[in-house]
Amino acid sequence: MKNLLKITTLSVITATAIYAGGYKIPETSLNGIALSAANVAHGHGADAAYYNPANMAFMKDENSLEADLIYIGLDPVKFKGSVGSDPTLHDISAKSESFFIPSLNYVSPKLGNARVGLSIVVPGGLSKEWDDSPAKDVAQEFTLEAVEFNPTIAVPVNDKLALAFGFRMVYSKGIVKSTSPALASRDMTGDSLDFGYNLALAYKPTSALEIGATYRSKIGLSEEGNAKLYIGDTTGAKVYDGGASVTVPLPAALNLAVAYTFKTKTTVELVYERNFWSAYKSLDFNYKSPISPILQPSFDAPITKDWHDTSAFRLGLTQKLDSMTLMAGMVYDKTPVPNGSYSFELPDSDSLSVSLGGRYMINDAINVGLSALYSMRDNRTINAADNNNQINGEFSNANVLILSAGIGYKF
Repeated sequence: MKNLLKITTLSVITATAIYAGGYKIPETSLNGIALSAANVAHGHGADAAYYNPANMAFMKDENSLEADLIYIGLDPVKFKGSVGSDPTLHDISAKSESFFIPSLNYVSPKLGNARVGLSIVVPGGLSKEWDDSPAKDVAQEFTLEAVEFNPTIAVPVNDKLALAFGFRMVYSKGIVKSTSPALASRDMTGDSLDFGYNLALAYKPTSALEIGATYRSKIGLSEEGNAKLYIGDTTGAKVYDGGASVTVPLPAALNLAVAYTFKTKTTVELVYERNFWSAYKSLDFNYKSPISPILQPSFDAPITKDWHDTSAFRLGLTQKLDSMTLMAGMVYDKTPVPNGSYSFELPDSDSLSVSLGGRYMINDAINVGLSALYSMRDNRTINAADNNNQINGEFSNANVLILSAGIGYKF
């Protein structure tokens, strides 16, 4: 099973990126991007299989399939300041990065009284590369790739209420490289297959009012693979080449949503999202064999994270026309990263994102669409007195552009 998922993963994804608070990615479909993921209560496309599978119970009795291609462009994060006791003032930038990520969503026709769905999406990820010290000393490359296979089933309780359950399988791959010629270097790769679940509720007390709730469980991404440790840079003496592992959490998330459709066929949806990032206490690399005492302070000591639970507030607007559906959205997302554990591998900050998109019905079976989201991240100043990594300076220019094109087919 793991080998099958690995092959499938590599066929649909080459890299992932950070563009939500932390490294969780909530915008995983064309509609999700157009509405800033405010499509939990009023989700009636194939991506309901992911955003609120309970809504599948109220969809038309037919197959619904959608394939999307998502482009993510990361601006080069800038840092101006110093680190530690070195008084040198640095003015450096991370690499600008671009990624293409596909997603697939499917909802079956009625199977008895139930509906079945399947989503293949990217639920989270991180990619940050620096070429210059002091950033590359801890994050020459820090990459986390993940793809989720999420089968779901929805059952109506009555004509107004439905419940759903899903089984989450996440295949992930991690790469960690750091190079400090004066000290030591690490080159580690690993992967894992981990499991979780999701629950959903859809309640429609009237034809205009819709209420939704979803819960996605925490999944520990338990990367296991090989690490190489060197004295100096990677051309120096290799002092370890063996098994290594590290676990990072994909946090649990709760979404509560309400949507109202006016007589003008205008739908307004509000979503409150709670992300339970406090599960990320520390980053602890483990080695199958003891490593040199010289390297233990750099590579074997747990790195304190102590992230905070966060809230995101989402607004989505949908306007239905004859053959066209127009969408727009906005989201304010808090960062979970405290000043104390802030570091170069994840220079995160609070963000405000705006989005828009549209779908056009070519005929009764086929529709096509485009969407875009632009995330504007706050500049963030870190003081060495409050930071475990002794960073003293400002991070800026962490904005993100996301574009999506998709095609839907009903049969």
